[in-house]
Amino acid sequence: MLDIQPKIHDENRQGEAFAPFAQDPNKYKKKFYIESYGCQMNFSDSEIVASILNEKGFGATKNFEEADLIFLNTCSIREKAEQTVRKRLTEFKKIKEQKPGFLIGVLGCMAERLKTKLLEEEKLVDIVVGPDAYRSLPALIEEAETGQKAVNVLLSRDETYADIAPVRLDSNGITAFVSIMRGCNNMCSFCVVPFTRGRERSRDPYSIMAEVTDLYTRGFKEITLLGQNVDSYYWFNESSKEIVTFAKLLEKTALISNTLRVRFSTSHPKDITDDVLYTMSKYENICKYIHLPVQSGSTRILQLMNRTYTREWYLAKVDRIKEILPDCGISSDIIAGFCTETEEDHQQTLQIMQYAKYDMSYMFFYSERPGTLAERRYKDDVLIDVKKRRLQEIVDLQGKLSKESNEKDIDKTFKVLIEGSSKKSDEHWMGRNSQNKVIVFPKENYSLNKGDYAFVKVTNCTQATLLGNIVEIINNNK
Repeated sequence: MLDIQPKIHDENRQGEAFAPFAQDPNKYKKKFYIESYGCQMNFSDSEIVASILNEKGFGATKNFEEADLIFLNTCSIREKAEQTVRKRLTEFKKIKEQKPGFLIGVLGCMAERLKTKLLEEEKLVDIVVGPDAYRSLPALIEEAETGQKAVNVLLSRDETYADIAPVRLDSNGITAFVSIMRGCNNMCSFCVVPFTRGRERSRDPYSIMAEVTDLYTRGFKEITLLGQNVDSYYWFNESSKEIVTFAKLLEKTALISNTLRVRFSTSHPKDITDDVLYTMSKYENICKYIHLPVQSGSTRILQLMNRTYTREWYLAKVDRIKEILPDCGISSDIIAGFCTETEEDHQQTLQIMQYAKYDMSYMFFYSERPGTLAERRYKDDVLIDVKKRRLQEIVDLQGKLSKESNEKDIDKTFKVLIEGSSKKSDEHWMGRNSQNKVIVFPKENYSLNKGDYAFVKVTNCTQATLLGNIVEIINNNK
């Protein structure tokens, strides 16, 4: 028996490999197993894929050894992510050699970029499907079952999967992600997303509201509106001339119920408007948390990255957020060692971190991606040891900032949505406050369940977690 177990991966957006929940084994004749890597969009896409496969007679399984079909939903944002997927594919190929009829497929961002290598040169997979081609999966599976290699990586200008109800994979039943748009128009020089996911297109608001409402009626208490750049959401109805901006969509979502929490990710600094900030301040159930990637604190490097803002402009945006939303949590993405980055550029990144006082950050050293503007225009000339040293300094500073941020919350009381038991103790609940901070607190003798709200007073903290005690029970029936 081959020892291949699902692994946890800490790549972009702290994605982790996962398998779907087990379903009624008698309902489906064939079974599929799926692992997702990278950004939350990939996890959301896996739920769309699961829905499409369910309709065609495939049921999900947590046990890859009993699956007829394995899919890896892949990420190309960093070289390490691709290496991880290649290693996993090699492991699954060994199973295929022992199991006739067993199929392996690759979905997502690696599919378009590496289709020839994966299919022909390395012979690791049978099926390759890009992010806009998931509707073609049933036909591609049928083709692969005949022994042919099956591929569809065509990008679309209008595909949003708006009519497909996602199958919630490994769900806690409390939090869910709802995709509101696909693709990206920003063309940051370091990023492959515009090439692997295509141009921006926004999903119609009616289907979004229908999906969110359905989730709420099924007991979900928090949804995250998801997109590569949610703030650029824009939908126009030709017949009625109705325009829905992201601020309006945010408001529509908040009005579904005041007991439904609303989050969103990710924001590009150039697109988050005062309208969005004022909408956040108007509704208590819109969480006071913004992920605002800076990438670098140096204006020169930002220009090379094609981020379309300066250091000063970004700092002014941070000031504006804190002016309108004084209690707003802010997190970021930071890249160390981009092309030509000097020690002075690096110090400017550390300075901007100290100014913004991020609650947390996703931090990486630069990894040149084939096909990007940076790969074509610039030399990746920062030595790897320098990249790693600068990244460690960024990580160390963020650890200090996170601890200081959490220490400031001691003696404060927060409304917490209970997501489940703590990973370390069944005697404690784990939940998050509006600012997206994890709070762990004793269950005691309170009559509470997953999905309930409680007011919790913070008594202590670690770098990553707030610790506290319940001070008030909220009427969770309202």
